Amino acid sequence: MYREWAPDPRMAGRVACVWANEAVSVATQLVVPDGCVDLIWGPAGPHVAGPDTGPQPVLMTPGDRYIGIRFRPGGVGGVFGVPVESLRDLRVPLDELGGLPELTRLSEQTGAAEPPEVIAGEIQRALAVRLRTTSPPDPAAPVIATALRAGRSVREVARELGLGERQLRRRSIRAFGYGPKTLQRVVRFQRALRLARRGVAAAEVALASGYADQAHMANEVRRLAGVPLGRLVGRPDDGLS
Repeated sequence: MYREWAPDPRMAGRVACVWANEAVSVATQLVVPDGCVDLIWGPAGPHVAGPDTGPQPVLMTPGDRYIGIRFRPGGVGGVFGVPVESLRDLRVPLDELGGLPELTRLSEQTGAAEPPEVIAGEIQRALAVRLRTTSPPDPAAPVIATALRAGRSVREVARELGLGERQLRRRSIRAFGYGPKTLQRVVRFQRALRLARRGVAAAEVALASGYADQAHMANEVRRLAGVPLGRLVGRPDDGLS
């Protein structure tokens, strides 16, 4: 059972949500790219996930519990002590990342039987300290993400920020873990996913999300998620393939 809630207001500008997921049956959950990085407490201990450029299957068995803090795209900054791009498509144990004593100590002190809200609260308190003492994210990151989400081209975003396209690429890699073209594909895919989940017809999803046509959307979704859009939203037979 998955649920999420708003983060502590002190970190809302950098954290998108807090979430918990507990398995009630054996299942493989497909984690797909969303532009975010997550700090996760799971059965194997605390680790950092993402940013992803492709699907990440997670095998869950009854009783497995995951509690996560999801950073907004570009919101990580220097929290983990390593460049964001070095985490791309990886799941890295927290104790392998340097400069995280507050969070490492917390992982040793937090009991697995405690309610998710209690564990999440402790994680957020430790993280709030960490956010105050590490380098902030690039202030242009939310502007870049918002512009690409609105359908601007990479060239338009660079021009609006007064940057060359190479400069924009360098700053995007530092902020998001990958370049603006990859981020553009990810945010477009996420928009399509949201619309499809609301029951919007496939052709309208493609048009509203900025794809050239439905075939273009189908190809891009398969590249990012590994399965058709219909499979992701439980509608395999209505053209979302």
